[in-house]
Amino acid sequence: MKSALVIGGGIAGASAAYFLFRLGVQVTVIDAGVHAASSVPSALINPVRGQSGGVDARALEGMAATWALLRELEAAGHPVPHGQTGVLRPVPHDQARARFERNLPPELPHRWLTRAEVPTPLPPSWNHALWLPEAGWVDGSAFTRALLEASGATVVRGRAQEMNGRWVVVDGEGNDRISARSTPQIIHCGGSIGSSWRHETRIHRRGSLLTLDRAATNVPLSFGAYLAPSATGGVLGATYETPAQRWSPPTLPLASLGWLLNKGETLADLGGVRVTGRWTGSRLSELRNGQDGNGVWHLSGLGSKGFLLGPLLARALAERVVEALA
Repeated sequence: MKSALVIGGGIAGASAAYFLFRLGVQVTVIDAGVHAASSVPSALINPVRGQSGGVDARALEGMAATWALLRELEAAGHPVPHGQTGVLRPVPHDQARARFERNLPPELPHRWLTRAEVPTPLPPSWNHALWLPEAGWVDGSAFTRALLEASGATVVRGRAQEMNGRWVVVDGEGNDRISARSTPQIIHCGGSIGSSWRHETRIHRRGSLLTLDRAATNVPLSFGAYLAPSATGGVLGATYETPAQRWSPPTLPLASLGWLLNKGETLADLGGVRVTGRWTGSRLSELRNGQDGNGVWHLSGLGSKGFLLGPLLARALAERVVEALA
């Protein structure tokens, strides 16, 4: 049977393992299981990004692929908490709306709502509201766990250190050299901390969110920060610290905590909502997607678009890997 090694069990690696399995490949996943950005309690599946409303060329296809994959997992007995509830993007003034409108492709389902039409109350400072009916949220940790379970992958806990196109040395497993059992292919989907373990020079962006005892709004809201439902209540996220070239242990400085709470209060009334905890993760920027000169395949650096584009790109990469195994 054809086999492959996938390094990293986040949304990129778990999706790659799943699609490889669907294509008849037996998969081993090497994953340290720590500090995974994909374990975010509630991630937005939102095609319109940032405060200028940028839309990735693959955003519509990626959003459709993610929702289809969630339905497929549920049908196979692996339900994942999520909601294709729509996402509301409040916009503060006419100039910001004009920036958004320049970036919105006509094929993107969207609508500008009046204040009377918005599905959740907005503070008076928001002059416009963009409604994205096909967007929503997903529990990242449950999503990646369901993908790995459905793939039937063997998961090896450890840090992937040295590697080439045929083997990987794993720290934590007695420095074992692990290779695929036949015609090996290695797919590297390691995230921020894994990149630092391998002394790579990458851009790391840290994001934090606060977990809430209940959802503060009926639907996700996003501008600068975001409020969204979660499987156990709600979330308020995410502040990004100054980009760094190395991973560092997660913290939430008081300045960032204050910034985050202020952003949340500009989006909705947080009265009566209780903070129950904090989550922090670090993501890589600069997309790597393809095969390097040593024969190792890569899918990493999706940044905050991991759940929007990860399954789509992983499926395409899996198809290329299977072609190489033929």
